[in-house]
Amino acid sequence: MDGEMNQSPLLSLEHVKLRFGEQTVLDGIHLQVQPQERLVIMGQSGGGKSTLLRLIIGILTPSEGRVRFRDQEVNRLGRRQLNVIRAKTGMVYQYSALISSLSVRDNLALPMEELTRMGAKEIERVIDEKLELVQMGHVKDQMPSELSGGMKKRIGLARALVLEPELILFDEPSAGLDPVTSSVIDELIISLTEHTRATSVIVTHEMNSAFRIGTRMVMLYEGKFIADGPPQDFRQSQNPVVAQFVEGRTNGPIGESGKWEVGMRK
Repeated sequence: MDGEMNQSPLLSLEHVKLRFGEQTVLDGIHLQVQPQERLVIMGQSGGGKSTLLRLIIGILTPSEGRVRFRDQEVNRLGRRQLNVIRAKTGMVYQYSALISSLSVRDNLALPMEELTRMGAKEIERVIDEKLELVQMGHVKDQMPSELSGGMKKRIGLARALVLEPELILFDEPSAGLDPVTSSVIDELIISLTEHTRATSVIVTHEMNSAFRIGTRMVMLYEGKFIADGPPQDFRQSQNPVVAQFVEGRTNGPIGESGKWEVGMRK
C-alpha cells in the first residue's frame, strides 16, 4: 500500500466550492484519491455527499476550484473529452437506475453502445462476463421489474463494470436493503474492486457498510471535510461531530442543518 500511496492521485478536488444562489453546498473542498483506494465519504443526509459525485463526473460544475481526473480538469472538458473520462468511470446509483423498458442485457449493453465502438459479439461477451461476476447470469433476459432490490443492485454493479473503469462511484449502495443483503453487497463491492484493481469512492451514511468497505474515510460536515483517515481513526475519534455520527447518538453538535442534495440532472 505504501508504494501505491506514493503514486500520483487518480482524482483530485482542489479548493472546490459549490453554490446555488445564496446556498453554499460545498465550501472549499480539498481531496486526493489514490489508485486502488476504497474511499468512503460519510456525512448527514442532504449534506452534499452525492453532489460530490456529480462534480466528479462533470454533471455539475464547481462555482470555484478544480476537479481533476489524473491530469485533466474535468470542469473544463468538452463533451467528447468528458465522455472519454466517463468511459473510465463506473457509476452505481442509489436505487440502481436501471431503465425499466430495457432488459438486463440491454441495460448493460447501453454504455458500450454509446461510448465505445465495440461490435455486437464483443458486447455480448462482456455482458456475460460481468453478469457472471455478480452471479446474475441467469437473469440476462429478465426485465428490472422482475428483480428484487438486491438483484437490481448487483445488476447496477455489473453495468458499472462493463467499460473496465479505473474509477467506480457508489451512491448509497446499501440504501433500501435489509442488513443481510446489505452485507452481501458490501462484500461484493470489496471483491470486485480488488479483482478489477479499480479505485472506488463510496458515499454512505450507513456506518456498518462504511467500516466494512473503506480503506480510508472522510467526513463531510457543513460543506467541509472535518476528518480524513483510516477507519480505525474514526472509531476512536475525539472530534465530537465525528463521534456523534459514528455512534448514532442524538445528543451532540449535529442538528438539523437544512442542507439539501441536488438532483441528478444536467
